[in-house]
Amino acid sequence: MVGAHRAEDWGATLDTELLVVGAGPYALSTAALARAHGIDTVILGRPMGFWRENMPAGMFLRSGPDWHLDGAGVVTLEAYLEQRRIAPEDVDPLPIGLFLEYADWFTQRTGLEVREELVGGLAKVNGRFEATLESGERIRADTVVAAPGVRHYTAFPDWAASLPPERSVHTCDLIEFSALAGARVLIVGGRQSAYEWAALLHEHGAERIDIVHRHAVPRFAPVSWRFVDEHVDRTIAIPGYWRNLPASEQEAIALQFWEVGRLTLEGWLTPRLASDRIHRRPSVRVVAADAAGDDALHVTLSDATALEVDHVVFACGYRVDVAGVPYLRGCLDQLERDDGFPVLDEAFQTTVDGLYVTGFSATKAFGPFFGFVKGAPAAATLVVRDLLQR
Repeated sequence: MVGAHRAEDWGATLDTELLVVGAGPYALSTAALARAHGIDTVILGRPMGFWRENMPAGMFLRSGPDWHLDGAGVVTLEAYLEQRRIAPEDVDPLPIGLFLEYADWFTQRTGLEVREELVGGLAKVNGRFEATLESGERIRADTVVAAPGVRHYTAFPDWAASLPPERSVHTCDLIEFSALAGARVLIVGGRQSAYEWAALLHEHGAERIDIVHRHAVPRFAPVSWRFVDEHVDRTIAIPGYWRNLPASEQEAIALQFWEVGRLTLEGWLTPRLASDRIHRRPSVRVVAADAAGDDALHVTLSDATALEVDHVVFACGYRVDVAGVPYLRGCLDQLERDDGFPVLDEAFQTTVDGLYVTGFSATKAFGPFFGFVKGAPAAATLVVRDLLQR
């Protein structure tokens, strides 16, 4: 483990062994485990900021109480529910607000002190990292764990640029629905967020909701994510587990993940979608969209259906491109990428020595499981194990 350095040695205002950039599940998990192993750690960001600011209060999670943040397996969501005397079956599906309460409890119990500041830039100077905060403060660190939120990776179809920005929005930027009461809304996309946002819009009084997607209508049924457990466990136990699997096995696992997580949506949505104001339009795509000078947006589908709508909601998911993470731009000349994803070693380290990237950005190297909370303790375990061996 690298020894501590004094701030005055470098002219920086703060000096640390490990700097964690971000304060979502992967960042909190890594920072807590590093701190528990005696690594001097500074964590920066808004605690669970994306969850609080870009997910609606009425949202439910697809995961169960067995998904948690603690790499040590002690300060878990199940432990939190037990302390509060909440039976897991009484919070199925799991409200997002309850998970946020757990995250606050986890932060407090693990002694994390999250500095609610954002990093404007990161560079490696004389063998160490220097982060410049938006406040102007600088922090020097031996190593950095970056856990970029998916907010940096919002995906849109090409034709989205033709719409007035005030009339279109990605799901992650639509968390207040009352302003669309009485509106005609087109949702582009057909997975969980598309249908859950449709339910929420309906419950907040939207006049009409059209859900358009290129695939068939998904199934709505209870699902089990238990199959993920063995793959996450093997990732910890077997160095390079995912990347060393034969392509055929990777494809089979990815297909199972797709069938459970994408082709099947939560059964509890079904009664919330039972309305003649919600129209499902499967196996079509948008071929034209424009504002024709009146109050309506005119949309044409590939089956020749013409729609007049007031607002378009893009439920098109996320596409990783680390070049779009502002604070990483100072490292891009040394940061090798593969189709937008960072090239990572078996411990999440990038080609920039000492810089680790976890979370959704790591799914190409570690598998789709690491785009979900389930992978956070495992990622923390691998990163901290590597840090202790430096």
